[in-house]
Order: sequence, then structure tokens, then C-alpha cells
Amino acid sequence: MPTPVIHIDPENPASEAIEAAASLIKEGGVVIYPTRSLYGLGADAFNSEAVDRIFAIKQRSQQKPILVLIDHPEQLTKLVRQVPGVAVKLMERFWPGCLTIVFEARNTVPDNLTAGSGKIGVRLAGHAVARALANVVQRPITGTSANLAGRPGCHRIENLEPQIIRPVDLVLDAGALKGGKGSTVS
Repeated sequence: MPTPVIHIDPENPASEAIEAAASLIKEGGVVIYPTRSLYGLGADAFNSEAVDRIFAIKQRSQQKPILVLIDHPEQLTKLVRQVPGVAVKLMERFWPGCLTIVFEARNTVPDNLTAGSGKIGVRLAGHAVARALANVVQRPITGTSANLAGRPGCHRIENLEPQIIRPVDLVLDAGALKGGKGSTVS
């Protein structure tokens, strides 16, 4: 059975589509969704089994951590031990956007998400769909690109590898994204 695809307005996402995707994520599912420049794989960042699915889908080494997206800086309290002053300044200047900030992770963050490093990369979602999804899930979601490890990310659903689309539970198609490379990591 083919993976369901919901076409979604990139600027004003329909709440029904967001609710459907969020429900799947809350149940341990994996969803392809638009981020600012590339499509990403979204799962509940605190569900280690769902995070393992992301690694398997991407064929990604478990030695490489996966970043997460939040919808509001207040969600940092669930993820990080502390927010240094320099991070606050970076967030005020560059969030929402393509800046991933690396923090010391709380002990409650799954080890597979951090690749056992004790550090977590966090970005405030800049795309309306990604932000709405993180908001409705009410937890951080994974924000890794929807591509096989070592291959470029995709800014169009039709360019995604079948091995990426087949095992996911839903695709939110917002049309062509701006493309380019992923976020800057600081």
C-alpha cells in the first residue's frame, strides 16, 4: 500500500493535516514534512523506538546524532541542562531559522538521539508547517533531512528516494521548497 500524501499549504497549513501528522508522530510514527529549505523526517524526539526508525530509514550511522525542532524556546527546558548567555543572543538574532544550536542534553533525552554524546542540536522551526507540527505534537520532533545517509537532501517530494517514502507513515507535501543545504550548526 502506498504511503499517504497530504498536499498542504506551506504558509497556512490546514489544521486537519497537521492534526493527522501529529497524531501519527505521537503514536510513534514517522512523517515526511517541509522544513525551511528541505524535506525532513519527523518523529517524537523522546520516543527512542521512533528515533531508531529514523536511523533505519535513512540508513544512517547510529554514531551521528539527530537534531530536533521545537516550536518555542520554552521547549528547551525539556531538552537541555542550561541555556548559556551566548545561546540566548544567537536565538534572539537567528531564530526561527536555519541555525542549529548544540546544548548539553538533559538525562531524559534518549541516548540514540544524541548518539551517546550527551549533546543535543536544537533549532526553532522556521517553516509554518514544521512549527505547527511541533506545536500540536507538544514535544520536540526530529528534524533530520529526508534522504539516505550521504545523499543530498530534497526540496521536492517527487525527488525523494522510494526507500525514504515507503517506510514512513505519512507525507506532508508543501510543494517545492527553496532548497540549498541544511542548517548552520553552532
